Amino acid sequence: MADETVSLDVARSFVARALEASRTAPETARLVADALVLAEADGLKGHGLSRLESYAAQALSGKVDGHAEPSVTKTAAASLMVDAAHGFAYPAIGLAIEALKALSGETGIAAAGIRRSHHCGAAGHHVERLARGGLVALMFANTPQAIAPWGGKAGVFGTNPIAFAAPLEGRDPVVVDMSVSKVARGNILKARQEGMPIPEGWAFGPDGEPTTDPESALEGTMAAMGDAKGVALALMVEVLAAGLVGASFAYEASNFFSGDGPPPDTGQLILAFAPAAFAGPAFTDRMAALAGAIEAQEGARLPGLRRYENRARAEREGVTIPAALIARFGPV
Repeated sequence: MADETVSLDVARSFVARALEASRTAPETARLVADALVLAEADGLKGHGLSRLESYAAQALSGKVDGHAEPSVTKTAAASLMVDAAHGFAYPAIGLAIEALKALSGETGIAAAGIRRSHHCGAAGHHVERLARGGLVALMFANTPQAIAPWGGKAGVFGTNPIAFAAPLEGRDPVVVDMSVSKVARGNILKARQEGMPIPEGWAFGPDGEPTTDPESALEGTMAAMGDAKGVALALMVEVLAAGLVGASFAYEASNFFSGDGPPPDTGQLILAFAPAAFAGPAFTDRMAALAGAIEAQEGARLPGLRRYENRARAEREGVTIPAALIARFGPV
């Protein structure tokens, strides 16, 4: 059996069928498939098809409730809380985004906390959706333990992604999407699946020593970007995405990679700013000026451009479904 390159629509159908066969409701399976295939198309493979097997295993075991229905509650004039109900994060995040679009127009700034959640995928995709609606957006998400406190050896913080997006008139939004580790942990999962070593400097084994073995890295901790500064950012995200919304801290959460254990119970926080309430019409011109100053320099590019280029290529050429997934979930 060989890998197969297929259109994005075919890939989405394949992922959705696999999830539906793994105790996931059709609409939820569609939303998850959209997210995984978009990440794959954008070249964010650690959040793409490499996640399908672990997602399916968790839905089958009940670690993730594939039939959960998220709910949203307005808790104050400009704040919302979304209960993901231990289901996949994507339906809950979608509910938060739609509510934030409406609320930020009334209040100028709005926030949505999400609790009893799960892996949020490529965080940049969620803020991109808000930016395409004309909003400036920030997202914080906590993940199961992966980073030790500075000077320690045992994980206390997650890789804890931070994402930001801002609209540009007539163009794709600026998107910043990063974890506070040097690389996303999904890259290590992908290396393990492919039987490949990881580069030096990405992670530490359980003994706190640097490792290039992905298995040892998954049992140990990730290196934080910027060393102590990255660890401080990880703590900040824990407070915003877990403490503030009532989710489990990273060291309390079960992992995202296997069907064993209780639900991860992680959290997310999304902030949306309506430019009309701040700079007003001047915001569009100021963003254009900033983009121009960056792009005037030879070799400089706006954050997010590479993923848009990858996405356009994938829309033309498709994405590749690995033979192992076809063997596991059936023909494409």
